Order: sequence, then C-alpha cells, then structure tokens
Amino acid sequence: MTAFRVVPISDRLAAKVRETRTAPGYGHPVHAEVAHSYGPCRSCLQVFREGEDRRLLFTFDAFGGKEHYPSPGPVFLHEEACKPFRDEGFPPELRELPLMLEAFAGDRWPLTREPVVDGAVEESIGRMLANPAVDYLHVRNSHAGCYIARVERA
Repeated sequence: MTAFRVVPISDRLAAKVRETRTAPGYGHPVHAEVAHSYGPCRSCLQVFREGEDRRLLFTFDAFGGKEHYPSPGPVFLHEEACKPFRDEGFPPELRELPLMLEAFAGDRWPLTREPVVDGAVEESIGRMLANPAVDYLHVRNSHAGCYIARVERA
C-alpha cells in the first residue's frame, strides 16, 4: 500500500481565522456557535461534541496554495486553539462520518471519486494513490459535500 499522510488546514491559517474572525482571502465574517450537528474540526480532525464544543464556521478554499482556480466552501474549526492532527494513518474519528475521496491531478484536474465503504478508507486511499497521475486526494463529507482534509503521499 502507498504510504500517505492526512493534511489538515494549516496552523497559520487556523490561528488567523481565530484571531481576525474573518475568512482568509474573502474577508467574510466568521460565524461562532455551539456545535449543534456532527462534523469535524479541520485542524485537529476530531468530531465536535454536539451541545458542548464551540466552533467557527468560515469560507475556505480547499485548493488554496495548490491550484490557481478557487473553490470556496464552508468549513468548521474549534473556536479555541486545538492540537492539529499530525499522527500517522487516518484520523480515527473521521471513520464514523460518511466519506468521499476525490483524486486530482495537476491543475485541479479531477480523476476519480470514490465513496468509502464499510470504513475501508486505507484501501480506498491506497488504490487511488497507486495511480501515478494522482497528485493528491480530498476527503469530503459524502452527504454535505464539504471539504475535510487533503491526503498526500508520504
């Protein structure tokens, strides 16, 4: 299997969102709330505890820094600083979510899309990264369509 790493949003971007309370690159105000639905923080990649965790909703370009054409969408982040995901393997709490993997070549060229079935995320990632044309993958929520994280070869 191809070795991979899961990449959350950058620490610098997360700190900037928390500090300025605006969406980077767009200037839209951030919305703060108590988590009232499931979903992960895009920094620590842990699922919010509904009714307990405070989170920030903001506009994020999932292709920022990788491609020129933007693709903004909504994402969440813990309101207070959290420990960014740096572990090996796939984040355990994300396995519980309905996931879709999307493979991209350079210039954001979409190659394939695959739902994760029965939690077999490593198998799907390995199969997709085995294609030499794939530069990176996006992990998305298959129900909401929102971006969660990027997967790259290790």
